[in-house]
Amino acid sequence: MANKSLFASALARLLPRADSRNAEGAPAYAYGPEARLAHLAATGTLADTFYGTAEAQLADVVAAARAVDPLFVAKAAVYARRFGAMKDMPALLAAYLTTIDPVLAARLFHRVIDSGRMLRTYVQILRSGQVGRSSLGTRPKRLVQHWLEQATIEDLMAAATGTAPSLKDIVRMVHPRPADPERRAFYGWLLDRPYDVAALPEPIAAFEAWKPTRDGALPPVPFSWLVGQALTPDQWGELALRMGAQALRLNLNTLARQGAFRVPGVAEAVAARLEAADRALGQPYQMMMALKAVGAGVPLRVQAALETVLERALAVVPRIEGAVVVCPDVSGSMSSPLTGHRRGATTAVRCVDVAALIASALLRSNPEARVLPFEHRVVSVRVEATARIAVNAARLAAVGGGGTNVSAPLVQLERERARVDLIVIVSDNQSWVDARTDGATATMRAFRRLQRRNPGLRLVCIDLQPHGSTQAASGADILNVGGFSDAVFETMARFARGESRDWVGEIDRMEV
Repeated sequence: MANKSLFASALARLLPRADSRNAEGAPAYAYGPEARLAHLAATGTLADTFYGTAEAQLADVVAAARAVDPLFVAKAAVYARRFGAMKDMPALLAAYLTTIDPVLAARLFHRVIDSGRMLRTYVQILRSGQVGRSSLGTRPKRLVQHWLEQATIEDLMAAATGTAPSLKDIVRMVHPRPADPERRAFYGWLLDRPYDVAALPEPIAAFEAWKPTRDGALPPVPFSWLVGQALTPDQWGELALRMGAQALRLNLNTLARQGAFRVPGVAEAVAARLEAADRALGQPYQMMMALKAVGAGVPLRVQAALETVLERALAVVPRIEGAVVVCPDVSGSMSSPLTGHRRGATTAVRCVDVAALIASALLRSNPEARVLPFEHRVVSVRVEATARIAVNAARLAAVGGGGTNVSAPLVQLERERARVDLIVIVSDNQSWVDARTDGATATMRAFRRLQRRNPGLRLVCIDLQPHGSTQAASGADILNVGGFSDAVFETMARFARGESRDWVGEIDRMEV
């Protein structure tokens, strides 16, 4: 028999050779330095995943940041925070820049550290020693001081929730200068020092007056301040009607446990508030998280309101012209938690749930699209445009999860001689069933064969996990994009229209 490597087809010889190995040890294409950092920033949560540990992920982020220009690090942090709704990664990159480019770090700070929660994370990372320093240092200290001095009393009250470090710890570290008697009284109250009671901010004064008896109207302080105050069901019901939309979304189970929904009219009022605040509640992913988290004690009327808000969020997913095929990965690793394992804080949302969300979202805007779920082969699962996200996710997850074969749906389409304009693969990209010993990956080969029959064909690979490699090398007709925010839908739609060719380029256009 002739030597196959010597007499390979012209097409095979033109394909890029795999230059890396994935977590399963199979051939893959490594992301370039900027793409590597971008994927980590958009998908990394510094938690244990199916294939790696939090410690390894942290080391990867720091190594990726060192390999690129500091300005791109800053832009990746802005993208991850503003468009990816990430928390720990943007704070980590902002902290890292304080050791590499302090001037740029100062420019970036207020674009990323935009809440008390982000401030605490930033300070925690700086003090940990993981980015090359174990204290704030002069310039970061001034940045934190400025944040505290410019924050409103409402911002400071919200920031006074949480520990390790607490806002009290941070104030003791940086010694902000109180601009007026009210701010001076607030810091005295926070630090357990003497303060002028008459100058105390009105909400806090009301809280201190209310605590001894817990009678009367609830004081206008953050929800978390009241949680440990032994409220009655009626008071919990009052709190449910007053808290912000995001706090309401996150605390439905708490309200159920405390009896708030047993108070007449509360369930209906909460449902109405959720439906009215659909824009404030944000992305499809966040609403899916809320639905996955709700327990049996949350009334069906409230759960239906969450479904309504999710449907409205899906309705804005752009329509894509042409024949679209969506390929959600349903292999075993896709049943792992999307944001990894954290003690006491592991999300109920799995990678397969997000794959179902993306498939369902594209079906909503593109009802004629095909869905080809795959594991070691393409599997027959009914995913319907009109079905609830939870139903589609349950159908996909019920497959059982075998090995990963990213090329399987492309091979099937080529076998069918299918007409297709856009293929969207949603996966953790750790393909191994179709591993080859040399040359291009099976996915790359299958895509190019399919493209010969469909000259305008484009491929989008949505990577849900921060493992650093893909099965299809990026190019003018192949887009690798990381993350699970609604920014992914916009990027994909622009790519399908030919308006954008490079996800890294999208990030590089961020302003710092």
